[in-house]
Amino acid sequence: MKKIALSLTMLLGTLSINNVAAFDGDAEAGKAKAATCAACHGPNGNAPVTMYPKIAGQHADYIYKQLKEFKLGMTSGGKEGRMEPVMSGMAMPLSDQDMKDLAAYFASLPMSAGTTPEDVVTAGQKLYRAGDAERGIPSCMACHGPRGNGTSLAKFPKISFQHPEYIKAQLEKFRDGARENDANGMMRDIAIKLTDKDIEILSKYLGGLH
Repeated sequence: MKKIALSLTMLLGTLSINNVAAFDGDAEAGKAKAATCAACHGPNGNAPVTMYPKIAGQHADYIYKQLKEFKLGMTSGGKEGRMEPVMSGMAMPLSDQDMKDLAAYFASLPMSAGTTPEDVVTAGQKLYRAGDAERGIPSCMACHGPRGNGTSLAKFPKISFQHPEYIKAQLEKFRDGARENDANGMMRDIAIKLTDKDIEILSKYLGGLH
């Protein structure tokens, strides 16, 4: 818990520095470059297949960061960044400006709403808002906000309305160490303490986020 709190403090302490350089992606240029993205993420960034994430309405800074790390995952042979065979391959030919333009475009689109099954509302709300102090699990709300909107400057993603299947897969990857591009290992430190039931509840709860 102390490591997580320290990591969060360090991240927030750099926000004023990160804010100096404004995001300079061109949404119109990104729209023209986004045709190949539609195959998985849909024509409007709301992926019709739930194993792929909705990227419409996601923070541009976060999308840009992920694209850079997908490319790094490929160029480093999986030793750095984020290695996903499909996305890393798609990111390889992209220039830095391409990534910024695509990020700006998808960030400008509305994310489609989702729903939360009634049977997970109570447990999901408790875990999301308060965590579990006895198990050293902090609240998700501390980084992702009360409505799951995250924050652009810290590159904490919007997670509300996201496909439950995608969230579940990412939490499992953080828990297993298959995904390692979280700042200061924050998500891995949290996910390793989550049970399969915790992950199922959180994933479904975030689909609609009460």
